[in-house]
Amino acid sequence: MPTCSVDLPEEFDFHWSRQSGLKHLYKQFEAAVGSYQQFWNMLREIDDNCWVLEPEHPTFSSTHRRIALGPNISIHAMVNCRQPNMLPECRLLGAESAVADLREKLNVNLHRWDVDRSLLKNLEEVLDIDFPSPTSTSKEELSVSCGICYCTLLVEEVPDVVCEEKRCGQPFHRTCLYEWLRSVSSRQSFNTMFGECPLCSHPIRVKVLTG
Repeated sequence: MPTCSVDLPEEFDFHWSRQSGLKHLYKQFEAAVGSYQQFWNMLREIDDNCWVLEPEHPTFSSTHRRIALGPNISIHAMVNCRQPNMLPECRLLGAESAVADLREKLNVNLHRWDVDRSLLKNLEEVLDIDFPSPTSTSKEELSVSCGICYCTLLVEEVPDVVCEEKRCGQPFHRTCLYEWLRSVSSRQSFNTMFGECPLCSHPIRVKVLTG
């Protein structure tokens, strides 16, 4: 049986027998690719019209998107590749003071989800906002970089620890913030490090890194 390396959202499960040939294998691959077209089309609409923070370079196998909603606010959506028009698993990221209203809208407006609309249009509908577009909003306006290393992506990590002070709201990589707090002799309790925001001195905390 041949070994296949493919870039698909799921494992390529193909059938092979002594009578099979490459033509038979290619037809199975072609059918598999066709079954994901709706999924890819919906994610492509997001990639073309939104500020996608993660993954930085989406592949055909990527099933999630982290999308910027505003300064230091984003939504992480895990999309079902077999049912891309259904409500994805969503997680709002940002300071609690900033995401509380969006979380409330998401819960209250779930009945607005329409399987005949695209994934992007549905997310905008239930959150009751227009997603920032690269054509009208610069990445700098969204303040998505870490306040310590000034980068957005650190290996595979994005800045997802946010200062809760409304006037600050600066995001940090967990690794950067942990190392910063440790360097200034912050207090640790169990698996959490407590200290002050490097920018505004508001109380901030981060889970202790393990491994």
